[in-house]
Amino acid sequence: MSEKTSLISWIEEFLFYPRGFLQFLLSFLLLPVSFLYCIIVISKRVFSKERDFKIPIISIGNLTLGGSGKTPLTIELAKEQKDCAIILRGYGRVSKGLVLVSHKQKILCDVHQSGDEAMLYAKSLPNATVIVSEDRSEAIEYAKSLTCKVMFLDDGFSKSYIKKFDILIRPNSEPTLPFCLPSGAYREPKYLYRSADLVLKENYDFKRVVKVSNPTKEMILITGISKPKRLDVFLPDGVKKKIYFEDHHIFTKLELETLAKKYKASSILTTQKDAVKMEKFNLNLCILELRLEIKDEIKNKINTFLTNFR
Repeated sequence: MSEKTSLISWIEEFLFYPRGFLQFLLSFLLLPVSFLYCIIVISKRVFSKERDFKIPIISIGNLTLGGSGKTPLTIELAKEQKDCAIILRGYGRVSKGLVLVSHKQKILCDVHQSGDEAMLYAKSLPNATVIVSEDRSEAIEYAKSLTCKVMFLDDGFSKSYIKKFDILIRPNSEPTLPFCLPSGAYREPKYLYRSADLVLKENYDFKRVVKVSNPTKEMILITGISKPKRLDVFLPDGVKKKIYFEDHHIFTKLELETLAKKYKASSILTTQKDAVKMEKFNLNLCILELRLEIKDEIKNKINTFLTNFR
């Protein structure tokens, strides 16, 4: 693990599950900054004017940093909709502005232009339209011009200026401290769970089902996702080494080949999100294929929203 990755791991631990006197002390010393941060966040909500786009918009988000299952949840929900659009910012992409990633079963750019999450959506949902844009309003209007009938906003809870049905995912293991950045892992105050239309909890409202494609005996895990240790419960036997990179890391073929050779691995085990950045290298990949099983009552609530809207 590189020094840069070690630092990122330390920061993640500090924000989510601080240990020891130093980390707890730092968290409390930063509270004045967190207080100012919360004032700014709440002010944006209070003074923003909600816009009705006259189309059903479902936002899937979370209050904490990092992954909590937004992408697989969005995929499972969008699978059941016709003429839907997935709209997201496109973290980790080299492009700027609005980019049409996929439309009418055609992928229209590469992963560097789209970002890893958007490309995963495009490959997982061939019948959906996938758009990345920093400006969500522009992306919604563009999706409407493409005759999309339902919008899914990935990580859209903070976009309080958009009228939408808000779904929030609570982490399976809550952060130790209930503080906002930089004292804790919350991007918005924890009490805002009460503002969501639906709050889902892993292993209660949905559960993860993971299978490994193409497993071998001598695998190394290589991933660039946030909180990578959450993968541990899904790892098969035979993983010789776990190598973590920063979230949305752009891999190179030489980098992956060097690591595989160093640890004498017969294959690289990785996530679906990472795989969309590795597949062009023609390496022996084993994929942690994740899907969610969602309770019918949750799906029924969302279908009720869509039915009533129409």
